[in-house]
Amino acid sequence: MMLTLLDHSLWFPYPEQALTDPSGLLAIGGDLSTERLLLAYSMGIFPWFEQDQPYLWWSPDPRALLIPTELHVSRSLAKLAKKNPYRFTINCAFSQVIHHCSALRKQQEGTWITHEIEAAYSQLHQAGHAHSIEVWQEERLVAGLYGISLGQLFCGESMFHLVPNASKLALLALCRHFSRHHGQLIDCQLANPHLMSLGVKSAPRSHFLKQLKHLQNKPLLEGCWQAGALTL
Repeated sequence: MMLTLLDHSLWFPYPEQALTDPSGLLAIGGDLSTERLLLAYSMGIFPWFEQDQPYLWWSPDPRALLIPTELHVSRSLAKLAKKNPYRFTINCAFSQVIHHCSALRKQQEGTWITHEIEAAYSQLHQAGHAHSIEVWQEERLVAGLYGISLGQLFCGESMFHLVPNASKLALLALCRHFSRHHGQLIDCQLANPHLMSLGVKSAPRSHFLKQLKHLQNKPLLEGCWQAGALTL
């Protein structure tokens, strides 16, 4: 199947039409409007491109998935969580979280979290579709993550930490909070050794798309994404 060139019409090809490359490159072009991004995520598609590249849209096969109740908590992480030296919040510093994620990626290998992505996902946050978990050491933001909510599915986008293991605590906080509110699945997009060590598993894209269709319209308990303090 050839790569689809998008215009400003609001549509995507079906993910099954992605190139045979397991990375799942599906389409190029379009825009980063809130409406297009929501359509993309509802179809199992996400944007991923670098600065000065055209917009690239992906639906990889296999897909990296995490069941919130199956997060692997090591002894050291459990000990740190029990000690609880940090303060956790939800949706209290979204812009700071995505900016830190972008800065961290630039230091490591270049970033796909461009200024355009920051602006687009901030709009998603303001519209109530994108959410962040924050970890604070006194008044300093030391870790966090953000992603998109689709009913009982959460599409994780990126995380960062400034102190060791703090991003793992952010993920632990998300998993426990999301599960308590009837969240069923976290999409981690692409697997890597770090994610696999935390309990993330690879699944065929077809399985993920079935789960997506099943979960995205199932409601969470009220107040799941209300801004405020978060407890482990």
